[in-house]
Amino acid sequence: MHLSAEQITLFLIGISVLLLFARLTGEIFNKFKQASVIGEILAGIILGPTVLGGLFPEIYNSLFMKFPQISIAMDGLTTMAVVMLLLVSGMEVDLSVVFHQSKSAVYTSFLGIIVPFVISFPFAYYIFTGSGMGNENNPLIFAIFVGIALSISALPVIARTLMDLKLLKTPIGQIIITSAIFNDLIGWIGFSVLIGLIGIEENSFSPGMKVLMIFLFTVIMLFVVRKILNSAIPVVQRKFSFPGGILNFIFILGFSAAAFTEWIGIHAIFGAFIMGIIIGDSAHLKEETREMIHQFVTNLFAPLFFVSIGLRVNFIAHFDFLLVVSILIIAFAGKIVGCGFGAKLSGLDKNSSLIIGFGMNSRGAMEIILGLLALQFGLINENFFVALVIMALVTSVLSAPLMSYFLKRRKKETLDDLLSPETIVFSEAENKTELLKELAQIASGKCKLNYAEVLKGITAREKSFSTGIGNFVAIPHARMDIKNPAILIGISKKGIDFEAHDNKKAMLIYFILTPKNQNEVQLKLLAEIARKSRDKNKIQKIAELTSKDQIVKEIKLL
Repeated sequence: MHLSAEQITLFLIGISVLLLFARLTGEIFNKFKQASVIGEILAGIILGPTVLGGLFPEIYNSLFMKFPQISIAMDGLTTMAVVMLLLVSGMEVDLSVVFHQSKSAVYTSFLGIIVPFVISFPFAYYIFTGSGMGNENNPLIFAIFVGIALSISALPVIARTLMDLKLLKTPIGQIIITSAIFNDLIGWIGFSVLIGLIGIEENSFSPGMKVLMIFLFTVIMLFVVRKILNSAIPVVQRKFSFPGGILNFIFILGFSAAAFTEWIGIHAIFGAFIMGIIIGDSAHLKEETREMIHQFVTNLFAPLFFVSIGLRVNFIAHFDFLLVVSILIIAFAGKIVGCGFGAKLSGLDKNSSLIIGFGMNSRGAMEIILGLLALQFGLINENFFVALVIMALVTSVLSAPLMSYFLKRRKKETLDDLLSPETIVFSEAENKTELLKELAQIASGKCKLNYAEVLKGITAREKSFSTGIGNFVAIPHARMDIKNPAILIGISKKGIDFEAHDNKKAMLIYFILTPKNQNEVQLKLLAEIARKSRDKNKIQKIAELTSKDQIVKEIKLL
């Protein structure tokens, strides 16, 4: 079986129209400093059955509905698009930052599931079912479905929103994306259990076996495959043509991991995301390659996935105002309270907690997939499905502007804000102990702190684990009783041994003091420094400079 010339023509025209509208609306929203993903989703609503299908049904049907083969091809393309998006999102994750903030991610993801489930389950069981909005024949399964659907965040939407807002590499972004990983994993496991309860089994694995397999997959990928790939990537870059060789290598691995997790019933995007994490963790991967993949996927494939969401349903024909409002209130309250409270418990401030709450509030692909299956097997009706999809779209659309609002209210404490020529210290210290004493003496004077306490805090951290991060950089840091963060940058021409994993002596030593009660400030600064320290050649050149002004300028340009 193959596509006819007419089918191929309509398919290509449809893709062109989707991509054109997605990029145009995305760019318009970017002009207003909003995430382009909002425009891409709205473009889908315009091109879908709600607007185009209602005003010009013949055009809509010709482009998207005339042949079932075109719908299948579209589904395949959008599946590939979301897999590639999650592969790229994984490559942006900094594992060192993730490990540093695992506490925040665990609190956020756990309460971000428990709270909305606890709120929505009884609401669905007693109120929706009793008022005729739910399934009166099977209220327990219906309530479980609603609980899962309103508890799970949309990893692809979250990843794209964080990219658009340039938050993905920040500590808050890493907390959100790490929490979303846990959240998504638990969601797909719950989804698998629900499928079993309804009586739909897409493969032979039991829920318990799926949990075991995904656990083993994640552990093996992070602790075994990661080391293998770290050695393989420089070989591929050296032996094969650039950039074709490494690009093929990355996408083959991404699709293979996606295929495995889809096979066991967890969903392809999870495998792609984990593979992206371990590929992106390699210090050997060229920045040029990262940027090339990022631009290719986020500007071509990601818009196709997000615009396709709006094509799935007519929002007018089955719109129930009371049901939609009820679902939205439960969804917003449960997720924002749960995730926000979890972030607050982990030590983050109010604004940061709200940013995380709104960031985790995005829903999307999973809710739509769940809803389609539930609709297919009579668990929900068309009105409830529309309400569910509207909830997914509204939460996704509002996530970025609400995050932007609270981001503006946060006090700016970036590395570039703290840098000045006065923070640069040229040191002649012979070893780490001498250097830390020298910087602690200067820092205690600047911050009006006790020298012994500063030195004790810094050396205690060094005893726990060395702060040498490689590429001629070290980041000794401590939390002190101060109101604002402070930084010094020690420049050592000869280099100081900070026991880095690459055995390179530190020439740029970032000496950081942050307030005790502002955990996220330290995490953000560490993440910024890690991002700026990827190019060892640039670091070495900066360390050789003699002008403090020039050093500050070059660090800001990293």
